[in-house]
Amino acid sequence: MEVRRRQPIGVELVKRGIVTESDINNALEYQRANPSKKIGEILYIQKACEPKKLIEAIGDILGTKGILLTEDTVKITITDYISVDIAKKNKAIPFEVSQGKIKVCFPTTSNDKNMNSVRMLLLNKGLVMESYITFENDINKMIKSLEGAPMDSLKSVDARNNTITELVDSIIKTGMEKRASDIHIEPLVDKVRVRYRIDGALFTATDIPKEKQSQIIGRLKAISNMHQEKQESQDGRILLYEDYNIRVSSQPNVNGEKFVLRLLKKNSDIRTIFELGFPYDEEYFKKSINKRNSMTIIAAPTGEGKTTSLYSIIDYLNRPEINITTIEDPVEIRIEGLNQIETDVKTSFSSSLRTVLRQDPDIILVGEIRDKETGEIAIQAGQTGHYVLSTIHTIDSIEVITRLRKMGISDYDIASTLATTISQRLVRRLCPQCKQRRKFNDEEKKVMQAIGEKYGIEFDLSGDTFEAVGCDYCHKTGYYERIGLFEVLNITDEIKEEIMKGKSSIEIRKKALEGTYKPLIIDGINKVIQGYTTLEELNRKLVIY
Repeated sequence: MEVRRRQPIGVELVKRGIVTESDINNALEYQRANPSKKIGEILYIQKACEPKKLIEAIGDILGTKGILLTEDTVKITITDYISVDIAKKNKAIPFEVSQGKIKVCFPTTSNDKNMNSVRMLLLNKGLVMESYITFENDINKMIKSLEGAPMDSLKSVDARNNTITELVDSIIKTGMEKRASDIHIEPLVDKVRVRYRIDGALFTATDIPKEKQSQIIGRLKAISNMHQEKQESQDGRILLYEDYNIRVSSQPNVNGEKFVLRLLKKNSDIRTIFELGFPYDEEYFKKSINKRNSMTIIAAPTGEGKTTSLYSIIDYLNRPEINITTIEDPVEIRIEGLNQIETDVKTSFSSSLRTVLRQDPDIILVGEIRDKETGEIAIQAGQTGHYVLSTIHTIDSIEVITRLRKMGISDYDIASTLATTISQRLVRRLCPQCKQRRKFNDEEKKVMQAIGEKYGIEFDLSGDTFEAVGCDYCHKTGYYERIGLFEVLNITDEIKEEIMKGKSSIEIRKKALEGTYKPLIIDGINKVIQGYTTLEELNRKLVIY
């Protein structure tokens, strides 16, 4: 645990008769070999005195309350109030609730950022936080126990199946039933852990005995067409399930080979861009994407729904009189009337794009612009009468310009061809079955009003908001499925001029804010006000407080 002034703490503890000078000297000797450990934590590890007296004395010295964290201390279900991820990130354990107040222990009193983050989260639930200090070692143990506890609603994976074939099939089918986007099969020191990513968050499903590890690995390699004898990174696919195309990645680690299965549902219904959460009306959408001689790029980090949005746009534009060709890695959804090309080890986006240009396309979808060559050919396609749609990995719509510049694309080519950039993020949508209505509290209003003032927007905070509760329908998370947050940058003549002048992204952003451009956070707050998600979830994704 962290103590701001180590020696005075030791002196004070000696003065109070909690420990002896000999204990402090032993602790300092230990600290020289373990400089990351704090004096209070070392005295606890060395059992220099009764732990409860030690932590209470340290708390008193630091002007707070000390608590010895044990299973008996915790009188609530921790994950009813904060997620395991939040507990781990902020080193925080809530342990008691009474009359609108919740007691939370931390390993330090000096990390205001962590404490404020948890305080705001709990205020969103209508609870006032009382902070306590405890030993970091006990917090780590508690978090480890939380990480290892399977969710009750995900225990349908049965590790006791008679055969490995049935076990692996059960793991995969349960993932499908629970709407998982990914399945993690991870070898640990003494077991194999199975986790599902559902709505962007990872949940532990079950633990499998270590002795079954090699058989599970063998079965996964067999059905995904990987080399059995190779213990190195491999990629494969599982095509045994009629409605799913499953991409498989293996990666050796110190405990064996870890597998991640990406579940891609075949022929799933394509939702409209408005169902995905696009905040503007259809007229604005048409002006942004229904163009020729230009390019539209969707920007976001990995796993934030770029491909889903591309499919929605393509589906909107798809008509019999238009020739649309897509180049993808892989083809995730097959759409009637499109010419869909899948790249492989022998073909790249750039080589496929050259061929496609000779196929008389009107609209070309390029899965991703990864390098200068692909970027230049895509720009060329846009300049010769085609409409090009693609994605790029960057943080927002304005940084697309910077990313293209870094690839070596000239300012002239960017300004003359780029028509629209769209940035997006996915946040978890409140569960419709259990979300609970309440009023915004003062802290929430303060955060949102400050953001509104920054961008010259006045939010209406007079209505109600909703908070996550948790039920069987949403696996006790309070959220079910996800919704997109969007920002749109239309490259106007004024923006083109800024690009041609070589202006920085900061200067371009300033010019864009003078027009219709609104940053991602604005759509995020509007969706909180509209009751789609929570400020807590928005902060998890965008870090706004």
